Amino acid sequence: MNEHVIVVDLGYGDAGKGTVVDWLCATRPVHAVVRFNGGAQAAHNVVLPDGRHHTFAQFGSGTLRGVRTHLSRFVVVDPLALSAEAEHLERIGVPDPYGLITVDRDCLLATPYHVEANRRRELARGKDRHGSCGMGIGETMAYALEHGSLAPRAGDPSPVLARKLRVLREALGVEGPPVEDCVAAYEAFASRVRLVDGLPPLSGPTVFEGAQGVLLDENHGFDPYTTWSTTTFANAETLLEGAGAVRLGVLRTYTTRHGPGPLVTEDPTLELPERHNGTGPWQGPFRTGHFDAVAHRYAIEAAGGVDELALTHLDAPVSRLCHAYDLPADDHTQETARVTRLPTGGGRAALTGRMPRARPVYGDAVTDWP
Repeated sequence: MNEHVIVVDLGYGDAGKGTVVDWLCATRPVHAVVRFNGGAQAAHNVVLPDGRHHTFAQFGSGTLRGVRTHLSRFVVVDPLALSAEAEHLERIGVPDPYGLITVDRDCLLATPYHVEANRRRELARGKDRHGSCGMGIGETMAYALEHGSLAPRAGDPSPVLARKLRVLREALGVEGPPVEDCVAAYEAFASRVRLVDGLPPLSGPTVFEGAQGVLLDENHGFDPYTTWSTTTFANAETLLEGAGAVRLGVLRTYTTRHGPGPLVTEDPTLELPERHNGTGPWQGPFRTGHFDAVAHRYAIEAAGGVDELALTHLDAPVSRLCHAYDLPADDHTQETARVTRLPTGGGRAALTGRMPRARPVYGDAVTDWP
């Protein structure tokens, strides 16, 4: 009850991290929720018993319980989206959302210019779209990797930020709003939140809330359908600097993903309740399949193991359980091999090309589930 907890999705996202974080904050004295990857593209739904509902993106999913949020240096901050989220939290009864959040000065800023470049790039891919959220997160990360210190950050003074935004807009070749309007909006943001250097002292049990899922991880996901983010426990453990924490993996009773990419157990005939996910203009359709133990086992191994599991959506009808794949031996033969584990090392690139031809092997739905 007094330990730190790191919450990580062991699928393609949407497993119920928000619900799990809200439950942790409701059942124990949590000091703070720390976001340790991703950005405004997160969509963590929390519905309280009184019917209030919020889709958390940048605020931590313990906010409705009065728990503070810290956006660590691994988060891409979108001040405009954060403002819209704060307004909704106020409407549903959170009196001062900005008073509940701190932001690391070193956080990268997602700007309208990143968003425009992101959407143009995704549209140019045509039928080969990757399923981007269209929020500019990947573009922000890519720009920072290429341009280093020229990337806008949350703690930049206004003159520095203005100079960086002009360079950014020219480098990306986009129009967007005037730089002066962006600077004014970011000045308003900086006046409302508390900007800090590094992780504030953890004076009590803290929940580290991840975004997206391990099967989308930039190093372990199936290219090119990945995110520009480390979705494993690694960032949180870096922030903890050796302090212990429970590694909590989250799964649904069935496997889902948004948009294109491998989903070996996909079954369009499944009729499962889904109130908060649907087809998005950039992500694409919300897809469902039977529980994929092979993919989730891979996620656990890629993430370095878990201490505990949280299983959500227990009110859904029990789906079948895929315990193995019939996987083509390579791209040049019709031979298949039955596998229960996927390689987590150097064979990932070759594996990605074979995944579309993998076929699920199911057991008995009743006896396979514990």
